[in-house]
Amino acid sequence: MAEPDLSLFDPAMIVVTTANGTEQDGCLVGFQAQASIEPLQLCVWISTANRTCAVAREATHLGVHLLGTDQHDLAAHFGEKTGDDVDKLAGLDVTKGPGGVPLLDEVANRLVLRIAEVFDVGGDHLAFVGPIEVHHGFGPDRTSFQPLRLSDVSDLDPGHPADDPPR
Repeated sequence: MAEPDLSLFDPAMIVVTTANGTEQDGCLVGFQAQASIEPLQLCVWISTANRTCAVAREATHLGVHLLGTDQHDLAAHFGEKTGDDVDKLAGLDVTKGPGGVPLLDEVANRLVLRIAEVFDVGGDHLAFVGPIEVHHGFGPDRTSFQPLRLSDVSDLDPGHPADDPPR
C-alpha cells in the first residue's frame, strides 16, 4: 500500500523552545494541534531524535512560536542545526518566561504551554500536552499574518533525520 499524501494538510511551522533549569534548546516543529477547548490546551509533537525533546522531558513549559512567511531564516536556524552541536539560542534576543522558558523576542505570535502530560505512542515523536499559560501577539491584525507552512521549508536539511537515534 502506498504512503498517504498528507500535503493538503500543510501545517503551520513553529519553533518550540524549552529549558529545564540547566539546559535550554529549541527546534523547528511541524506537528501541533489544539487538544481541548475548556481548558484551552495545545499538543506539540517533538522528534525523539532532537535534543530539544530530551530537554523538554525535564522541563515544565514550552515556548511555542508561530512563524510567519518572512521568517524562513529563523526556521532554517532551528531546523537545520542540532542542539547536540550548537547553542541555537546563543546570540538571539530572548525573554525568560514561566519555568525559565526562553521566548524569542523576534516572534510576535507566541504562547507558553505548561506541560501537563507527555505521551509516547511508539512513533518517532513524543506528544507534549498542556494548557496555554501566557500568550503574546495573536491580535486583531490576523488577516495580514501568513504562517510559514511545511511546504515553505521543504528546502531545509534537518539537523537530525527522523530515524536518527537520540544522542
